[in-house]
Amino acid sequence: MPTTSAVGRVAAIAALIGAVVVVLLLVLGGGSSYTVTAEFENASQLVTGNNVNVAGVPVGSVKQISLSDDGQALVEMEISDSAYTPLPEGTHATVRSQSLSGIANRYVDLALPTQPDGKNISSGGEITQADTTSEVDLDQLFNTLDKPTVGHLQEVIRGFARSYDGVGAKANRGFYYLNPFLSTSRRVFSELNSDQANLEGLVVDGASLMSTLDARSPEISSLVANLDGMLGTIGSEQASLASAVSQLPDFMRQFNTTAVNLRAALDDLQPLINYTRPVARKLHPFAKRLRGFAHDAVPTVKNLNQVINSPGDSNDLIELTRLQDPLAQIGVGPVDRNGASRPGALPASADSLRDSFDQVSTLRAYSPELTGWFDDFANSGKADAFGGIGRIAVGANEFSAGPPGIPCPSQLDAIGGVCKVLNPAQLLAGLGIKNMRRCPGSNERGLTSDQLTQGGTVDCDPSEVPLGP
Repeated sequence: MPTTSAVGRVAAIAALIGAVVVVLLLVLGGGSSYTVTAEFENASQLVTGNNVNVAGVPVGSVKQISLSDDGQALVEMEISDSAYTPLPEGTHATVRSQSLSGIANRYVDLALPTQPDGKNISSGGEITQADTTSEVDLDQLFNTLDKPTVGHLQEVIRGFARSYDGVGAKANRGFYYLNPFLSTSRRVFSELNSDQANLEGLVVDGASLMSTLDARSPEISSLVANLDGMLGTIGSEQASLASAVSQLPDFMRQFNTTAVNLRAALDDLQPLINYTRPVARKLHPFAKRLRGFAHDAVPTVKNLNQVINSPGDSNDLIELTRLQDPLAQIGVGPVDRNGASRPGALPASADSLRDSFDQVSTLRAYSPELTGWFDDFANSGKADAFGGIGRIAVGANEFSAGPPGIPCPSQLDAIGGVCKVLNPAQLLAGLGIKNMRRCPGSNERGLTSDQLTQGGTVDCDPSEVPLGP
């Protein structure tokens, strides 16, 4: 038991020594703090311990306030937040109030330069009076007024008191909402003051705008009158307007999907716009002339409206379009006709043309003979030095009569003639098909074998040609 007590006393002494060491390190060790002295025209009720803020965030405190040899207030500030040390040159220090009223409720606001030049204020350095702004107290303002002015001001204040007599609760309610407006307005005017060049440009442009509007006062009066008539017309359609407003949410839900898809379409449309931009500038004279054309086209469009939609039955384009459905049904099919389901006119025509390919291809080879036959109705020959001449030939391809196996006399064979049939029996025996395999168009001279056989697609003998040159 005594041993345990001794160990406890030793542990307590060691803990006490450790705590003392930590306190000494915090108080004496850890490096020197960063301080900077700002020179103000007056201390503006600052006291030791007031906050030093940057953008509304405390970064340090007022360490000491003293008086310089020339009567200026020297405010020594200790910056404890290492993120803002050292301060850049050009830092502006301003004494501000924590609230609208109070004593010693001030703080120092540091405005860091937006474009620092890379130079810093070392620890123990100074911010000159050129970069400081003191707080202006209300009594300083009153001290600038003479006694009659102060008396009149008191009367104004008493008048305010009489005007708010009995309506204090409502006024307080209004001030409750006025406070955010005033605070935000202060920030707005601070931003405006920070960019005076743009503010001056805005004022000048506003004055120019007002001058232009004043020069167009008749047009503006007409615009206001037309707006009044338009809004009156809209007000007279309250039921329709209420219906439109009730349908608007559903429309917006559907339009949301359309707008998402439209975004991709606009991305695809951007290259087209880039390519057409040079052409669009050249279209300006054309568009100017197009205005006159559009004005002259108004009667035509009105007449076209009657063609598209006219009172009565079967007398406009819309009703003609409705008749296309039965016609399309008959053309495409299938349709029920004569007790059976039959294909439409278009599929049946396609099948008919497909089945006639063989016949058409065979007939195609005989087109020279067909055109020559038509030509003979007008001209059966041509003229030469001795007068008109003509060429007449008879050809029988598919069948011919002749004595098969009976050789022709030598004199007929020499000139390519046809042998005579000796008797009816031989005539009947000689009847047959494809005894001659003359090619289509062989009546024409000078054609090659490839041309006569249509590239080998027609089964015929190109050597069988008529007599004569």
